[in-house]
Amino acid sequence: MATRMLRNILGQGCKNINRKCCKRYLCSSREAGGNADIPMKNVPLSSRPPNFPPPRYAVADKTQHETQVTVLDNGLRVASENKFGEFCTVGVLIDSGSRYEVNYPSGINHFLEKLAFSKTTNYENRDKINQVLEKVGGICDCQSSRDTMIYAMSLEREGLPEALDILSDVVYQPVIGDEEIEMARQAIGFELESLRMNPDPTALMVEMIFAAGYKNNTLGLPKICPDGNLSKIDNRLLYTYMNSYYDPKRVVLAGVGIDHDTLVNMAEKHFITKSPIWTENKSLIYPSKGMDCSIAQYTGGLVTEEQDLSDVSLGPNPMPELGHLVIGLESCSHKDDDFVTFCVLMNLLGGGGSFSAGGPGKGMYTRLYLNVLNKHHWIESAQATNHAFADTGMFVIQASSHPSKLDKLTEVITKELVNTAGQTPQVELNRAKRQLQSMLLMNLEQRPVVFEDVGRQVLSMGYRNQPEYYHDLIEKVTAEDISRVAQKMLRTKPAVAGYGTLQKLPDLDTIQNMILNKSKPKLFSLFGR
Repeated sequence: MATRMLRNILGQGCKNINRKCCKRYLCSSREAGGNADIPMKNVPLSSRPPNFPPPRYAVADKTQHETQVTVLDNGLRVASENKFGEFCTVGVLIDSGSRYEVNYPSGINHFLEKLAFSKTTNYENRDKINQVLEKVGGICDCQSSRDTMIYAMSLEREGLPEALDILSDVVYQPVIGDEEIEMARQAIGFELESLRMNPDPTALMVEMIFAAGYKNNTLGLPKICPDGNLSKIDNRLLYTYMNSYYDPKRVVLAGVGIDHDTLVNMAEKHFITKSPIWTENKSLIYPSKGMDCSIAQYTGGLVTEEQDLSDVSLGPNPMPELGHLVIGLESCSHKDDDFVTFCVLMNLLGGGGSFSAGGPGKGMYTRLYLNVLNKHHWIESAQATNHAFADTGMFVIQASSHPSKLDKLTEVITKELVNTAGQTPQVELNRAKRQLQSMLLMNLEQRPVVFEDVGRQVLSMGYRNQPEYYHDLIEKVTAEDISRVAQKMLRTKPAVAGYGTLQKLPDLDTIQNMILNKSKPKLFSLFGR
């Protein structure tokens, strides 16, 4: 068998291979392209084995691949950025999401996410789509968020025609029947059950803090389908929603690792000539409910859910009983001049958990590590996050401790929020800026991350700023900028979410007074008092 394998490597015409020459010599067959009677130990490693295709190496140069954007006749935007490699990432981003579901039962986009890459007019089922993608080394995925729906694929460049044919079918020609709806209901139902059993309630806490911060409007609408809406959503509702929001003017076709002209030509073929299934058959949709163009209104507020978490366990290892708290304040949109400053502030606070599976050292010089986790052993976790959208933003700290200490946890977290308006040592600020710059550049080494960055920026602004642009903006942030945006943030009404046993959780007025009383000297200094 070893002789046969070596013959296959060196050439099918080789007849002179035996056990002795396999150990000592390369094949001497002319057909195999080998060298006669040369001991293997004398063959330099720089020589290419015979019959192997020549390798392709990346060449270091200063070529800058700019993002190119073309608007098609129907309003669809095509954006691409070339990149070295045999693989590419391509997908469709739509200005859609749970924030637009005010006229629909909440959960429409959750259903559409589960139904993605299923039956279409040209593909019998999900398996048929996967079989096509397997031939070109491809994978596919769909993710919905509060403001964007993303259908994406990664595959070999040669498979781009197949990819665009599938994408256009999935977006504009989905066949949503009773069987598909029922499978989506089951998948979402299982997700809802597991949500309450998960010892990490981050997804649930995000839902609750947005419901508190944007009460009954836009971003405060549920992203996860409520259990009571599972039976309310049918295929006509889904088609009606898609008819309103899957308009080409709200769509970006983005690609990374693809020649721009090639992508534009294929987009014209697949996304202009192909009509949406709901326009071909008007009986699929209800009378139009119109498009929601509401601007997000930050309200602040309190959302809590009392839940006994003392029995949560993973196998034989019991999990500690925790109470979970999120405190949020209004920040700014990603179009605002202060957006980068809020990102630096997020890195300044940082945070994490008291236990790290990857070992110590990750972000342990951030304030939430030094001032919260290191000084208060009873605090299980504390993490700062800045959520930014086209018209608003919310800066939050999520933390957890034993339920009996939720009042003390609230005091510690509010104190750290208030301290952001004070003086920031230069060494601390420089560290936060270096961390953010490093994170930005490291993440953009991944092709799917570049794809999403290209698509989201073009979807919201019509163009893409290169990483160097944000790198330079980060460098320009000063300690005065941090204090200024923090003072502005602290004047907004807090949004609070609590989950677990909550007898010790202070009410909203108490939390607001904590912030105001601790921050009065800093806020007064803003007006020269």
